[in-house]
This record gives sequence, C-alpha cells and structure tokens, in this order.
Amino acid sequence: MTQRVELATVRDRLAVDALVTEYAVAVDDGDWEGFRGLFAPGGRADHRAAGGIEGSAGEVADWLAESLSGFPVRQHLIVNRLVRFGVRELDTGDTAGVRADYISPLGGGARDGGGAAPPDVVCGGRYTFALVRTEDGWRLSEVVVRETWRRLPSPGLPV
Repeated sequence: MTQRVELATVRDRLAVDALVTEYAVAVDDGDWEGFRGLFAPGGRADHRAAGGIEGSAGEVADWLAESLSGFPVRQHLIVNRLVRFGVRELDTGDTAGVRADYISPLGGGARDGGGAAPPDVVCGGRYTFALVRTEDGWRLSEVVVRETWRRLPSPGLPV
C-alpha cells in the first residue's frame, strides 16, 4: 500500500466516523433537518426492533421527533465502531459498513427542586450503518437499529 492510498483510507475512516457521530448528535439535539441531510437520496432507516418504524429518512425523522418529544434530555452514545469498506461498481472504497453498539439515556429534564433528574429510560443495542460515497461526501444509505435491552425506572425510587 502506498502512502497516498493509506492517507485516503485514513481520511475515509475519519469521515465515516464523523458521519456516525453527526447521526447521534442530530438525534440528541432534535435536529431533524440535519438528520435528513445525513442520508443519501433514497436512504432509509429501520427502528422496528426498537419499537419504531422503517421508512425513508424523512419518515423516520418525523417519527423520532414525535416519539422523543417527551424526552428533552438525550445523550445518545455510539461506541465500539467496527468500520469495513466495500466496493461498488468495481471502484474500491465507494461503500462502507459500520457496526456499532449504543446506549441511550432519555430523560424528562430537571427535578422541580433543582438538580438533575435520573434518566426516565435507558436502552441499548447495536446499529448497522450502510454508507455510500456521494458527490457531497459520505452519506447514509441505510441505518438499522437493534435494541437489545431497555431499563425503565424502578417503582418506589425517587424521580
């Protein structure tokens, strides 16, 4: 491998990682227009395994906006990212796949007496991201969410 090829691979890895981070930040901040912009034309997301829907980026953004509206405090962490680059139309490096774990605490906000409230819901699972290189850079072609666990507040604990 030449240094030029290695540098291109590093740049692609950083760009792919940044896109996955932008996805988490868009969800946490409720930036639904930004969320839509992360997807390639025709991009889709599947949240059915987390109790949601499967659809276009716009449809899923609308569903997320509604379903997360009761949780103004979100801190969506995507970790253990495993990146693999693929080949599309015999041109090396035009597609990528990322498998990553997530943990997502969701909260209703601060307590009445001040101070931070514990999260109302904490869930976790695994994402599978499919990415494609476009004229505008790397974009998501598919996101699949597989929630594997969810913790709700225990009865009798202060909230």
